[in-house]
Amino acid sequence: MKSLCLVTVGVLAMTLLIASISLLVAHVFQTVVDLQVKQGTVLKNGTETFEAWEDPPPPVYMQFYFFNVTNPLEVLQGASPLVEEIGPYTYREYRPRVHVQFLDNGTKVSALNPKTYIFEPQKSVGDPEVDLIRTVNIPAVTAMEWTRSTPLQFATEVLLLLYQESLFTVHSVHELLWGYKDRLLSTIHVLHPEIDPVFGLFSKMNGTDDGEYVFLSGETNYLNFSRIVEWKGKESLSWWTTEACNMINGTDGTSFHPLINKDENIYIFSSDFCRSLYLVYDSSGAVAGIPTYRFVPSSMVFANTTVNPDNAGFCIPPGNCPGTGVLNVSICKQGAPIFLSAPHFYQADPKFIEDIRGMRPRKEYHETFLDINPLTGLVLQAAKRMQINVHVRKLPEFFETGNIRTLVFPVMYINESVLIDEASASKLRHVLLEASVVTGIPFVIMALGIVFGIVFTVLACRSRGISEESTEEERSPLIRTS
Repeated sequence: MKSLCLVTVGVLAMTLLIASISLLVAHVFQTVVDLQVKQGTVLKNGTETFEAWEDPPPPVYMQFYFFNVTNPLEVLQGASPLVEEIGPYTYREYRPRVHVQFLDNGTKVSALNPKTYIFEPQKSVGDPEVDLIRTVNIPAVTAMEWTRSTPLQFATEVLLLLYQESLFTVHSVHELLWGYKDRLLSTIHVLHPEIDPVFGLFSKMNGTDDGEYVFLSGETNYLNFSRIVEWKGKESLSWWTTEACNMINGTDGTSFHPLINKDENIYIFSSDFCRSLYLVYDSSGAVAGIPTYRFVPSSMVFANTTVNPDNAGFCIPPGNCPGTGVLNVSICKQGAPIFLSAPHFYQADPKFIEDIRGMRPRKEYHETFLDINPLTGLVLQAAKRMQINVHVRKLPEFFETGNIRTLVFPVMYINESVLIDEASASKLRHVLLEASVVTGIPFVIMALGIVFGIVFTVLACRSRGISEESTEEERSPLIRTS
């Protein structure tokens, strides 16, 4: 009977150990979890995934920082600009998706994404309607660039003199952001109605959308979850000079497919940048106790054409490339000489930093990043940081430009950030706990196998000891003499 129990315990221990190792090698329970995640990450009406995609619960904040020019007269005489950063002016951003329609048997979803900004005084340094900023006169610079070496050049110079316009202007933060009626643009509007008389860096962008998007739902392939396939009715862009540069790749940056690994590139299409770009793995961490992978823009995205020849398609006109870290987007900004970069020219060619006194690039403040939970693909924390610059130079045709040096002149930058709310974090922690329990089953089985193995070893040792004692007794004579 004892031998039977011993054999049973030994067989059970061996079976449990073999089973646990087999399950671990075959990734059986991990595969089950992955399959459930894939099946749950689909844009389908009535699901939690769809509701979170349609109206994301975590609060989004948009912060604006301006560069106030402190030496305008010296700049016109050829000196380096000295700028002072003023900000943040913080706005709560609401961005629900509306007019949602399911297409092609649920494999595609179309939607508009209007954004509304509400000022948050307690998170700001001042009143945007009161605080004044001296910066580059973008309407005047644009008009000069438009009309130089054309029959309208003289008329533009007359208007600049009549309205006493100069290369620099002073306006409130509110006006610079949301718009003011510019006298020069108003006059041009009479002759060219397509020119808006109101100028603002974010004019007509409060309470409006940037066009209709068509997304893949992820129904047929989880890797296509929320990937953009059309924007404004087109499958590609038309601004750039190569097919690759005109491609619309990736999502809108608010959601990603599940089961993300460190080796893949995360693609995003941004209408603000007028292009697609990609991010690469940077580091692992945790947000609200939830594991994350941090992805940041690849250094190749805004590299010069010597480092990344594929970027030649973004050089407008062909061959006219501004340098590492800077993108000329004038072609998609009605010809205004707007150049984009990271704040304070972070990771840009040192010449841009050296040209402007007051630039202090720092990774922790000026780098764009995404913190994504690799299992679910959910964004737990993110910051999109972008600087708006104006290309200025001396134009002999217009005395307003004085002797200014050719510069990529910083005007302002944004920090659009999001952090998962506690309710969403709690729900996600619960989901991850369930997944951990399921994937941990093989380890539980292995632990049981080890326990039974220890029991088997103890019983075997005891049985052997008893057997040895009995053998010694049997060897002794039945009749003992003293």
